[in-house]
Formats: sequence, C-alpha cells, structure tokens
Amino acid sequence: MTEKQAEYKQTENNHTDQKPLIQWYPGHMAKAKRRIDQDMDIVDIIIEVADARAPLSSINPDIRAYAKRKGHVLLFNKEDLADPQQTKLWLKEYRHQGLIPVAINSLHKQGLRYLSAAVEEAAEPLYARLKARGRLPRAVRAMVIGVPNCGKSTVINALAPTAAAKTGNMPGVTKGRQWVKTNIGLELLDTPGILWPRFATYDTAFKLAVLGCISDLVYPVYQVAVDLTLWLAEHAPDAVRERYRLIELPKTAEEILWAIGAKRGLLGAGGIVRTEDTALLLMQEFRGGKLGRHTLDKFRA
Repeated sequence: MTEKQAEYKQTENNHTDQKPLIQWYPGHMAKAKRRIDQDMDIVDIIIEVADARAPLSSINPDIRAYAKRKGHVLLFNKEDLADPQQTKLWLKEYRHQGLIPVAINSLHKQGLRYLSAAVEEAAEPLYARLKARGRLPRAVRAMVIGVPNCGKSTVINALAPTAAAKTGNMPGVTKGRQWVKTNIGLELLDTPGILWPRFATYDTAFKLAVLGCISDLVYPVYQVAVDLTLWLAEHAPDAVRERYRLIELPKTAEEILWAIGAKRGLLGAGGIVRTEDTALLLMQEFRGGKLGRHTLDKFRA
C-alpha cells in the first residue's frame, strides 16, 4: 500500500463510526483463489478489472502479490457510470505509482483501443524474452481477474469475436475455467470473481455492497441504503431531488428513504412504506446510473 492509499484508508476509518464490518468470503471464492494460484504460471500478464466508481475499494489487495511476477493492467470498467473528472485523477495517480491503468466501458465497447495499448505495454517483457531467445512473437496469454460483478465477462465478450463468457448482474456468475481467443493477438483466461478474506473497514465493504460486488443476501441492505442516502445527500442532493421528484430533501436519511418509497408507491398495509423494497430500489437505481455518474472513492490530492 502506498503512502497516499494508507492516508486514504485512515480517513475512511475516521468516518465509519465503529460500524460492524461486513464480511463475505464463501467457500467457492477460497477454491477459486487456489485455482488462480495454480494457473498463474501459465499466463503472461494479469488484467485486473475493477469498478471505476470505486477505484480504490474495488481493487483486491491480494492481486498485488501476483503483479510482482506478471505484467499487470489495471482496468477500470463501467467508466460511463463514474465521475469522469475523478476517473482522470485516479488514472493519473495509478500511472504515477508505476502501474498501467486504463478506463473503459466494456458494455458499449468504448475505450478498447486503450486497453489494447495497455496490454502491449504490459507484455513488453514477454516480447523481449522471446526476441532474446530468437523466437517469434506469439499471442499474449492474460488472466482476467477481479472482484465479483465488476464486468470481467463483459470485458472478455467485448474483445472476443463472438460472445464467449457467461455474464450476469449478480456476483458469482462465472464458475469454471474458460480460455477465450480474441482478434487482437490475446488469449484470455476468465476467472470467477473473488474478494479477500477480510475487509479492513466498513467503508470499503459499504462501497462494494452498493456496487453489487457483495451478495445482497449477506448484509443489512437497509443500513447500507441509509448510508448511501447520506452519501448522496452530501455529494449529489440535486440528483436525488430530481430523480424522485422531491421538492426538498428531508433532514435524515431515513426520512429521505421514506419519501422515496412514498413517491414510488412502495406501500404496504395502512400506507406504510416498505423500507426494504425502497432500499433495494435506491441501490439498483444507483448501480444503473439512474442518479447520475458518481465515484464513491473521492480522490484526495
């Protein structure tokens, strides 16, 4: 961890109010981690896919150990949903750290040329070794790795001539080993999404939960939605007012959620707002960009 990242994490800790940590590291992730360890020897580079809306929190710290042995492309996907100014700042910061960062929108195949250039840069040591041995260049073998629901399979499908990897909008869709050939001299090894055994702060887990990287079944959705409401009220109050047609925002996050539920007709017996349904609605609309382009990890210069 760099000095800047350590400072950022300390700032996170100062704002978590000692909230209980959310943890999610099921057995299939531990198994996938072991498979990744085994397969690392058969690839040339790593393409780590993270979510551009959480360019710090969605990076798996365990992958840094692999990056010491392999070329490492740090790919921020879903950049169309992130604050573009924040994305520029984070890309500059990671480049300053000596990494090879790139931001793309894989769903609409935007930015793929930047990814191709990043792969070429990461593969330079491979090309040099082949040349020194008098061998011809060959296809670069890359492992695509990242947290759940960051769009790894969509990235692969954007590069492949035909849809090759199963995709889904929930964590854990990709299960087995898949090699995919592309038209740009690249062979991709898809992997299941993996997290790390323990999140250091609630803030990190909160952001991963908001973005759907953690299963909605394993954390208190309403509490996370309350915290997301607080974040939006601070950073994007106009977006909340406009999206849910509120004349003004109520004073508390709970009251804001209640107003949203009432506006959307999420009412139960006696006209009581269904708070859990409202919480899920807010989370889903944030994930889908309905509230605008936002980056949860704010860069601090």
